[in-house]
Amino acid sequence: MKGLAELLATYGASRRQRGNVRTLASLLAILAGIIILYSLLFHVFMALEGRQYSWLTGFYWTMVSMSTLGFGDITFQSDAGRMFSVVVLVTGTVFLLILLPVTFIQFFYAPWLEAREAARAPRALPESTAGHVLLTSFEAIDAALVQRLAHFDTDYCVIVPDVAHALELHDRGIRVMVGAHDDPDTYRRARADRAAMLVALAGDTTNANIAMTAREAAPDLTVVGSAKDPASVDVLELAGCDLVLQLDDLLGRTMARRVFARRGGSHVIGRVGELRIAEAAAVGTQLVGHTLRELRLRERFNVTVAGVWERGRYRLGGPDTVVTPDAVLLLSGTREQLEAFGRAFANPDPPPAFAVILGGGRVGRAAARALREQGIDYRIVEKVPERVATDAGHVVTGDAADLEVLKRAGIDHATAVLVTTHEDDMNVYLTLYCRRLRPELLILSRATRERNVMTLHRAGADYVLSYAAMGANVIMNRLRDSALLMLAEGLDVATVPLPASLVGRSLNESRIREDTGVNVLAIRVDGRMVINPDANMPMPAGAELVLIGDREAEEKFFAKYRNQAAAGSRIPPGACR
Repeated sequence: MKGLAELLATYGASRRQRGNVRTLASLLAILAGIIILYSLLFHVFMALEGRQYSWLTGFYWTMVSMSTLGFGDITFQSDAGRMFSVVVLVTGTVFLLILLPVTFIQFFYAPWLEAREAARAPRALPESTAGHVLLTSFEAIDAALVQRLAHFDTDYCVIVPDVAHALELHDRGIRVMVGAHDDPDTYRRARADRAAMLVALAGDTTNANIAMTAREAAPDLTVVGSAKDPASVDVLELAGCDLVLQLDDLLGRTMARRVFARRGGSHVIGRVGELRIAEAAAVGTQLVGHTLRELRLRERFNVTVAGVWERGRYRLGGPDTVVTPDAVLLLSGTREQLEAFGRAFANPDPPPAFAVILGGGRVGRAAARALREQGIDYRIVEKVPERVATDAGHVVTGDAADLEVLKRAGIDHATAVLVTTHEDDMNVYLTLYCRRLRPELLILSRATRERNVMTLHRAGADYVLSYAAMGANVIMNRLRDSALLMLAEGLDVATVPLPASLVGRSLNESRIREDTGVNVLAIRVDGRMVINPDANMPMPAGAELVLIGDREAEEKFFAKYRNQAAAGSRIPPGACR
């Protein structure tokens, strides 16, 4: 009964549908009047022939004739009566077989089906909903964020203004709610006052409107918005955003940091508290040709080899792993430990760093600014020189797919190429082209959508940084008040509560690495970070694990310890289901 009531309410919510019902009712009233008139005329014509029938018989004859059943048990003998029969028959054909069915389907049945479909997309969340994340779009970053929310057992709901779009997302298994983004009542019905966060990742002006409208309904709500234009950051903060993401700038700077990866020594690429994550390129150093057992890095420097990069592929490092010239070691330790490693294995004659940036968009310009701050020479290849007018001395105008243009940009002596266009197809093409030109070149590529990451790796990219994954990680960091660090696409460092089943057990006893493929880099106990912990140290209750692993390893870890880890999460599960 409740479902029927909701369906009727949805059907009656539209003024057009209420008008359709009135039109159908008017047509039925006209039909009833015609039936009554024909029933009266039936008695008139029968009286002219000297016959009499009951009123029920007149109604019976009218309905039989109009419906074209034609039993033939009652017929007229006169020409006038037969002509009347033809008129009744034609009228019935038009009304009952053509006009009424078409009107019923168009004005009643089809809208009813639409209303039934629309009822699948709710217009309000249950009153018990709390701790959920509200999304106002479902693009690449939102889709990546939903996957991470599922890892941490945090509920979400996408607010969609269009019913058809909402139904499309619903059929894909996405939790949706129908509502206008500029209506405060939408956020009240979405229980925004009890939500953990609202995420607005549309255009700058739309995000400002969403933030102000949501603030009106829920003044204490945490709002995260994105800004394409740097000038929009202040406006979005004034509109009510607690965090404004400039993902183009963040992505460009992150790509620029990786240009150091093959200069020898160690280069810090991320940190979680006192823990540092660094890369160490093996090319040109004494690392090449030795196994990790022979190098004894843990004994000599107390650094942990968290894994090994080789041509864009990440794998766990074991004692028998041989370091090749293409290998990049992923190390974890304190600043002092990594500096000691760097002094021991620095490349004695590193080539001068020089980067070629393919694409002068927002990401390319951000990468150029970061390289300039770090003292690294670079050239930007861009078709439209007006986009990089402020960096004219470092710009080569032309098509990045043109060999002559690349040669003028310095591809022959570059140590790294940054592929930064916003089109994944073009990035795949340019990555493949540059890899064929310079097989030894360090290539960093941008992916807008996560599904294109593996294609970029196959094309020859050493590192791929995903726009979607980076944005999702930044939002998760704010949501969980933790450090979810993306080192490269598909490789993250995450801080999670210690699963209940591992309390009092050591890392050797837990077999986390063997069973899931993730590495424990540190254990945080009472705010104190134990970096590269002893594998035989019992892990106390209330501790947090700092893990590193690729996407497959993450899936295995959360599948095995999901309920136990979620119990310690700072964000309680909601009820947006």
